[in-house]
Amino acid sequence: MASMQKRLQKELLALQNDPPPGMTLNEKSVQNSITQWIVDMEGAPGTLYEGEKFQLLFKFSSRYPFDSPQVMFTGDNIPVHPHVYSNGHICLSILTEDWSPALSVQSVCLSIISMLSSCKEKRRPPDNSFYVRTCNKNPKKTKWWYHGKYLTRSRNFEVFQAEGNENVGK
Repeated sequence: MASMQKRLQKELLALQNDPPPGMTLNEKSVQNSITQWIVDMEGAPGTLYEGEKFQLLFKFSSRYPFDSPQVMFTGDNIPVHPHVYSNGHICLSILTEDWSPALSVQSVCLSIISMLSSCKEKRRPPDNSFYVRTCNKNPKKTKWWYHGKYLTRSRNFEVFQAEGNENVGK
């Protein structure tokens, strides 16, 4: 537990002192607990999301950094994107199977900015309605497979395919 807290303190300072462009730590979110953060985000200039404001929720388990944080969009404005479900769940490989303890909150934020910035068309994943109705509240409970230009999600022995961007986050 002590190593997790030490690592989070270090990352918290890094995010406060040198945040990725368009990102700021919501200071109120860390007043009561270091294991749950809200990061305020603004869409990058020159992208489909320019000027839009979003919030990312980070939740850290006691196994962090060996276990990835739970990361999702929260609040009233969830970006419309092929890899973002309307409940805020984000399909990004570094949040699951491609996680490494060498990654950080800053690198996750940069990956999400990059994912949004490379979007050519605002649209929800094709299975958004079904997924939002049936998914676990924790997006890490969904098994994602990333391959080629398709994104495949498997839950409860059912397999869905959704066309998506090339290996976002890989």
